[in-house]
This record gives sequence, C-alpha cells and structure tokens, in this order.
Amino acid sequence: MAVRHIRVGPDDAEQRLDRWLRRQFPSLAYGQLAKWVRTGQVRVDGRRAKPETRLAAGQEIRLPPMRPAETNGDDKPPTVSDGDRAKLADAVLFRDDDLIAINKPPGLAVQGGTGQRRHLDGMLAALQDDDPRPPRLTHRLDKDTSGVLLLARSDLAARRLTAAFRGRDVNKIYWALVKGVPRPSSGRIDLAMAKSAGRGGERIRPDPAGQSAVTDYTVVEAVGRRLALLALRPLTGRTHQLRIHCAAALNTPIVGDIKYGGEAAQVDELSNGIHLHARSLTLPHPRTARTLHIEAPLGSHLRRSFSFLGLSEADCPEDPFLDLAPIPG
Repeated sequence: MAVRHIRVGPDDAEQRLDRWLRRQFPSLAYGQLAKWVRTGQVRVDGRRAKPETRLAAGQEIRLPPMRPAETNGDDKPPTVSDGDRAKLADAVLFRDDDLIAINKPPGLAVQGGTGQRRHLDGMLAALQDDDPRPPRLTHRLDKDTSGVLLLARSDLAARRLTAAFRGRDVNKIYWALVKGVPRPSSGRIDLAMAKSAGRGGERIRPDPAGQSAVTDYTVVEAVGRRLALLALRPLTGRTHQLRIHCAAALNTPIVGDIKYGGEAAQVDELSNGIHLHARSLTLPHPRTARTLHIEAPLGSHLRRSFSFLGLSEADCPEDPFLDLAPIPG
C-alpha cells in the first residue's frame, strides 16, 4: 500500500472535494472519506483542504494508502439481463460524449427502495460502453411516468445538468390524458404541497403551508366533455406535483391515477396505467451551451389509448405554450 497522487481533470473542475472523493470511491462510507480529509490524509496541492473545497483542473490530490478492496476494483458492475440490456438500447433517444437521453418505460422505478429490486439505476451499466463508470441520473421520473430521462456520462455534465434543472433552465413538457375538461382551458396552477404518512405509505397532499408548486397547463385537445389531453409545464419539481395539480386544482385527475384521483380516474375502455408522459426537454447542452431539444414518443399503453380515442401524436404541437399569451406569475 502506498500514497497515491491523482491529477484533477478538466471535467472535474469546480467540483467539491468530498463529492469528487465519493465518485472516485463509491464503495467507501462517507464517514471514512470525511475522516481522511479532516485528518489531513487527503491533500490538495500539498495543502490540507476542507470537504467543500472547490477543485481546479491541474490540481494534484494526495490520497492515503488504501487496501486493494478500497481502490475501486472492489465493486463488480451489476448484472443486467440480456432482455433489459436490449430494452435500454432501444430506449436511447440521444447520445453524445456528455449525456444520454432515454425514453423511460412506465412501470420501471428510477431508483431502488423498499421492496424495489428492479430499477433503472441498477441497469445503467448496460449503457456504459467504454466509459470507466456507468452514466448517472441527473433528475427523476415517477415509476409510472414514461418519457425523457437524462443521464450524465461525465462529472462535468452531471454538475451542469443538475444545476440546469435546479435553476429552471430546462423547459419540460408533459402530456397527460385527464378525466374531464379543465375550465379555463389554460392557465397557471399555484398549489403548495406537503408530505404526510398514511395507510399505504407516504402521500403528498395540498397544503398552503407546504412547499411551493407551480404548473402551467393548456388543453391540447378535448375528447367531448369526458376526457382531455393536457400539456403540462412544471415550473417546480415536487414529488407527484402534476398528478396532484390535475386532481386537486383542476378537478380532472389523470386517467389511471387511482392514488390521487380515486375511482373517478378510471376509464373502463382504457388501460389501467397512469396516462402521464414526459414528452420533451429543451435545455442548454452541458458542454457547448447550444440548445438541445429531445422528444420522446409515446409508450405502448398511451399509444393504445390515443388510437382508441382518435388522437394523433403527430398532430400535437411541439410546444403548445408558444402560441399562448404570457401567463401571469
């Protein structure tokens, strides 16, 4: 075992030291990494540093002697079935050196949790190719929501994509098939929400004292008075925000969303799946800053519902909010 020195690459610039360490050694507990920094065993350009120290390209990181099991040859990549590997490959919408965009299928959890063994995060090694590490998640979609999901292939892309989502530099358009037709046909929903525990697990509810949640909406097409296809543009990113806003603020629950819409969300002729789809993302590319627009075609159960109702995916506008007057707020 010997002291090691690693040079900070351009893609790692501006990153906090503690986060750099966690990416270098994902199998080590954060407490161990923090102890190395606190006791001066990790140094930056020969000097002691703090966990929040921002790194610069070209700096040299001194690392303490480590056992072979700690040097990142320890974690075997998760096993991905041939079927899941093929499905992920088919789901890729866009790919370059910095990011991958996939069309996440409904019913696939993004990350693991209680009783959730099969999830996207455990399959990302299938998209690794020659990269030293699998791509990383930069945002989330609900398990039952389909559509565009971005993965970062570099640390630089991960930081900048995360910052873009937090800074509202990403234009997100969702499609939702809802029970009923909202009145007025377009507007802005400003309904705060909070988490609460209950039977069946955690639940989100409207709460004036909760976190701010804002969504723009517009009717793309009404199917008589019974159903409507909505375009939704979330301006905040709260858990289950769109589902609650449709059900509680518009009184038009998303078809198939029994959790928040109850029996009113059921339509006998249509699939039981939740009819919510992350249709597109428009954002600055993390390296070039050029505008990147990524669009995801509908998944199978939504395609069947569109066909049954006589709706045409091709006839829907790319951004239905462009032709609307600015929404106050």
